[in-house]
Amino acid sequence: MTAPNTETFLDLDSPELYINRELSWLEFNHRVLEEAQDPTHPLLERVKFLCIVSSNLDEFFEIRVAGIKQQIQNKTSDFGPDGLSSLQIFQGIRQRTLKLVEDQYRTWNEELLPTLVKQGIRFFKMEELEPECYAWLKDFFHEEIFPVLTPLAIDPAHPFPQLLNKSLNIIVMLEKPDNPDELRYAIVQVPRALSRLVAFPGDSPACHHFVFLSRLITHFISTLFPGSTVLGAWAFRVTRNSDLYIDDEEAQNLLSSIEEELLNRNKGAAVRLEVEYDCPGEVINYLLKVFELQEDDLYLANGSINLLRLMPICELDINPKLKDAPFTPCNPLPFAVGKTPFQSIFSHDILIHHPYESFSAVTELLEYAAEDPKVLAIKMTLYRTSGDSPVVKALINASHRGKQVTVLVELRARFDEANNIAWARRMEDAGIHVVYGLVGYKTHCKTLLIVRRDEDRIRHYAHLGTGNYHSKTARFYTDLGLFTVNPDIANEVAVLFNTLTGMSDYPGFNKLLIAPFDLANKSIELILAEADAARKGKPAYIFAKMNSLVDSATIKALYEASQAGVKVDLLIRGICCLRPGVPGVSDNIQVLSIVDRFLEHSRIFYFENSGNPKAYAGSADWMPRNLFRRIEAVFPIEDPQITGRIKDEIIDTYLKDTVKARVLNSDGSYMRKNTPKGQQPLRSQMFFIERSQKDNALPPTKISQTQKLTVVPSPKLH
Repeated sequence: MTAPNTETFLDLDSPELYINRELSWLEFNHRVLEEAQDPTHPLLERVKFLCIVSSNLDEFFEIRVAGIKQQIQNKTSDFGPDGLSSLQIFQGIRQRTLKLVEDQYRTWNEELLPTLVKQGIRFFKMEELEPECYAWLKDFFHEEIFPVLTPLAIDPAHPFPQLLNKSLNIIVMLEKPDNPDELRYAIVQVPRALSRLVAFPGDSPACHHFVFLSRLITHFISTLFPGSTVLGAWAFRVTRNSDLYIDDEEAQNLLSSIEEELLNRNKGAAVRLEVEYDCPGEVINYLLKVFELQEDDLYLANGSINLLRLMPICELDINPKLKDAPFTPCNPLPFAVGKTPFQSIFSHDILIHHPYESFSAVTELLEYAAEDPKVLAIKMTLYRTSGDSPVVKALINASHRGKQVTVLVELRARFDEANNIAWARRMEDAGIHVVYGLVGYKTHCKTLLIVRRDEDRIRHYAHLGTGNYHSKTARFYTDLGLFTVNPDIANEVAVLFNTLTGMSDYPGFNKLLIAPFDLANKSIELILAEADAARKGKPAYIFAKMNSLVDSATIKALYEASQAGVKVDLLIRGICCLRPGVPGVSDNIQVLSIVDRFLEHSRIFYFENSGNPKAYAGSADWMPRNLFRRIEAVFPIEDPQITGRIKDEIIDTYLKDTVKARVLNSDGSYMRKNTPKGQQPLRSQMFFIERSQKDNALPPTKISQTQKLTVVPSPKLH
């Protein structure tokens, strides 16, 4: 990436002002790799980051690269805001990914692997084994692995087999004794049911010795081909296009259409071939031809293919110093003082900061609502949740107890489609009314509404969040959740549910910002209002935190605000297409990225608003897909105390991070943020951990059934 010219841009559509989204994403994955290279992390946490790099690359090729290759094949001439053609983007991806993969394997081979050995965690090649260990593994192969293997010959009677997406396979080169001039190939699929790491007894209980399953199979692979000479065997893996092709207008039954398409995901067009680095060129060319790929689609692995398979060692029960110190989220104070959840929410709005404050506040509210005879109905959106979700269990319990339960399930949550279908059917079997969202849009908003008959009237209790209702990911995703009975907000949540389930026209809201209807326009209005305030000499400032910033219209508005003199701080974890630091355009904009122990997932928006600050949070990034192709909800923070907490505690702490924060340069590269002279380094996530443990030290108080049914007098609502 290169920085634009330093002239003042009057044309804010100039391609030089926009960073390509795919190359920006690769820079993000490089920042993840930097965490694997960071010696201040415990060793197994570094291995975990290395695994995440591989997982991220898999999805990137399955979805983004697959789409770009289709554009090239279809000769699509559309150009993005950055002005790059599909071919130029692909070439840029190729160049950057080669370097990323090289750095990844160098980190593994030269940094992590030797350090693991010092801790008694070793990965052996078969020729390195002592005789007794070799004998043990030989017996293990014949007893546990050989019966599961199926050699697949390739000849005129046996065509090349259909290999599943990301499955690990071994290609074998064979020579027949009766015809040594004729070389033949065969495929051995590495069974997915078996662990990719084979542990075997070490010298002492403190040792953890492993052999990669593919290397064990390769070593004994001749046993699968009696009568033939094995000339060589090499592991490889093919990545396929995994995007689902669902035409909502044509699909009469969305659920069955997605189920059918899921079966095709493993058979999509090949987009990447990974092969062991020592595989001969003639074998590689054969595989490229079989999968209809070019040399630019080939990536050589200087080690085990798919480093994600190292993740099990991160769970080893060994020296605790090799992992992050255990962290238990604290029960939020408002829910820990003996009140019922409804009493707590009724008293005042409550903001929860995950994972520092426990997600149990949400699950306990649902579990309580399921039991409370005064609760009449529960309405909820579910985008992702865990298989054994306490959320789903509470909803089913509520239905069994006669509550009216309605759940909007998004079946197209990428790579969670099968899970979502499974528990959607469980809920339907329990009598829950399951709705699959609006035609043409993913339901991505995070909203919960409980309708309760209080002593004075029927009241709406609402929860709105930035993250999924997923109790497991809530332990390592940073998110915000707001509980409120503020009728200005809660009543709009009720109307939103009616709009989505009743397929009604969008009525327009005064408080909530809803995509695809008005979120984009209202966000830009908020940005331009700051620009107008700055021109009039009034206080003006913008802070926005999200996963990705891509939408060009929003970026242009931020450029205009910067030109008007507005200070803009952006905290963008992943993709950022805005180019900061361009004189006359974005020199008032700072872009930071934080990659750390927890995944930064919350979306926070703060506007100084001429001295009367406005704060929002929600489910949407400033990306075209979120603004125009999804149902998203961004909600205001009405309580001045919570607004102050967001600004003074959360935003300011993020901006002071000098340990894990990186600054985006105008050329698209990132650099570590330096600690100012005389100041102590600050790591924002560690600050939040320490703060939550200090401020929320009170243990939760058990609530008796008598207390649960008590209703407090109506306070003033904020």
